[in-house]
Amino acid sequence: MLRYLPLFLASSAAVTATNFNWEKLQLSRNETALYPDIDFGNLSGPNATYTGPKCKVSPSDPSWPTPEEWARLNTTLSGALLKPSPPAAVCYPGATYNSPTCDFITLGNRTRYHLDHPVGVLTEWTGGSTCVVPPRNPAPSSLQCNQGAFPVYVVNATTVKQIQIAVNFARNRNLRLVIKNTGHDFNGRSTGYGALQVWTHHLKDFEYIPEATVGEYTGRVAKVSAGIEMWEVFNHMGTYNMTMPLPGGETVGVFGGWTAGGGHHFLSSLYGNGADQVLEFKVVTADGRYRTVTPFQNGDLYFAMLGGGGSTYGILTSALVKAYPKTEVTDVNLEFFYRESLPANTTSTPSFPVTNDLEKFWDGVWLYQKFSRETSDAGGSLYSYVRPDRLGLNFSVIIKLPLKNIAQAAEFTKPLYDDLNKLGFPVKVNPVPNPDTQTQNRKAGVWGGPGNSFFGSRLIPRTNWDNNTIFNKTFHAVLRLPVELGLIFHGVDHYAPLSKIGYPAQHNSITPAWRQSIMHVDIMDREFTGFSTTSAKDFLANHADRLHKAMGPIRDVTPGSGAYYNEADVMEPNWQSTFFGPNYSRLSRIKRARDPWGLFWAPTTPGSEYWKVVTENDLPTQNGPLCQTGFVDPSESLEEEEKKQGGHFSGE
Repeated sequence: MLRYLPLFLASSAAVTATNFNWEKLQLSRNETALYPDIDFGNLSGPNATYTGPKCKVSPSDPSWPTPEEWARLNTTLSGALLKPSPPAAVCYPGATYNSPTCDFITLGNRTRYHLDHPVGVLTEWTGGSTCVVPPRNPAPSSLQCNQGAFPVYVVNATTVKQIQIAVNFARNRNLRLVIKNTGHDFNGRSTGYGALQVWTHHLKDFEYIPEATVGEYTGRVAKVSAGIEMWEVFNHMGTYNMTMPLPGGETVGVFGGWTAGGGHHFLSSLYGNGADQVLEFKVVTADGRYRTVTPFQNGDLYFAMLGGGGSTYGILTSALVKAYPKTEVTDVNLEFFYRESLPANTTSTPSFPVTNDLEKFWDGVWLYQKFSRETSDAGGSLYSYVRPDRLGLNFSVIIKLPLKNIAQAAEFTKPLYDDLNKLGFPVKVNPVPNPDTQTQNRKAGVWGGPGNSFFGSRLIPRTNWDNNTIFNKTFHAVLRLPVELGLIFHGVDHYAPLSKIGYPAQHNSITPAWRQSIMHVDIMDREFTGFSTTSAKDFLANHADRLHKAMGPIRDVTPGSGAYYNEADVMEPNWQSTFFGPNYSRLSRIKRARDPWGLFWAPTTPGSEYWKVVTENDLPTQNGPLCQTGFVDPSESLEEEEKKQGGHFSGE
């Protein structure tokens, strides 16, 4: 058995678990002495603060690096520096026009193209919609394409050394730095105007260790590189006959932004959230140094980077995470419909359970939602939707039941189905094996497509199910009102209190609201690329007001709760307490202590108040220079006083 203590024991297995080969390639002092632009930062020296101009350097500024300086950087990076055009530039007149590629991204199969493109992102409005995928090939003359918020230069990182060089160069030259793996972030945290980007997408190593002791945990572990996507880990699960909690989307990066926000998944009620799985990780911090992070070594970073927001404390290179025996899951699928008008003699059947009675439809949804707490308590998760369309309303849910076979799942859900049949929906229980646990069926990494989504979200406390009075108020505010406003309801129900999870969950910064809730609700509008060329300004004007009307009543029935940082409104009011709860003050102190230069920045992250993207019409996009706001945190005066008295502020 491999045993991980504060230092790894010297064995061949321990060496490979400590660093992948590409992680062993690190920047040295000898190299930085010859090239001051890539020298390390000094957290305790006089340069441990930001003293530059008000805004990060942009391409139009005199201090922007010259072509010769970029060329030298590229040589130092062994040719890893890229200068890409926007992904959709292949559809617009000019040197980048490529008709076959444009056909490919306008007609279908688009996700892989954007994921594998150095600056591709899947939510276009966050970048200002400056080069959208057009509705046809070539793009109509009414549309324009420019670099906008797409990063100007990209470091295609395949070693730790390259990441360190990028971090140091950006800090020393006062450039905006952004981090991208796949570009799934809904709020634009992986893109930025005039930025140098670190692209971790090609860090793909994976190592499985059948038995190890790491801190207080003993069991299966896996070491996973930062660029690995869900589908790739899924295929490793099949190879090693084990289970790992993973994001729902098969092309989402597994350890990075997902775990930085907490990370829900369909085994959360059984094993905890994504951040709860991480035992140790490796990271390059804002001073350019490469660090090992555990609850007991650089524990402030461990706390901050697992639940405290992505792209703000450092660049994760790999993580050592829990794995479990193969966990079988059975799915129970349920759907029924409301149609305002039905053809004469239409009969509701098991294949099409339908009603033209709106109250009856909502009564059916009520029965399901009331049943959800019992399912979460039993270790299950539920993924539900209520979607309005031109014909009426559609309700659907997948009830995911770990450790239950087909017969047990049918027996467990029978009371719900009996109640729905009594109501008049002739639904039949038909459990099936969950496809995301059938690891003999390999995945290929093609999922979804780019588009425009605008989210509001909320964590609904378990106590809102305690009696029908509060439950009915919750049901009306959370489900019915948003749908009546024409929005999509999406519920993710699970229950993962600390008492169920164990080590090392007590050491991360997932907001306590997650531990006390049994539903994460998304309220959203959505438009898809290729069918809409809406500008960022028009998209927000069309959707933001309606969304904000829906979110107010939801907050009213959930006082003191919060929201899931990764799927939320970038304009969320009081986002500090909503996303991070009582952890915010500590997270903000850690941010200032670990990154006094403000090198890492992303919207609605701890410490982001000090900077703002200056955009046309003050839109919440990334299409503008990043500038200081003049914000002063009241707690800073306490830090200054402590320093005057001879103390050392560490952020803890």
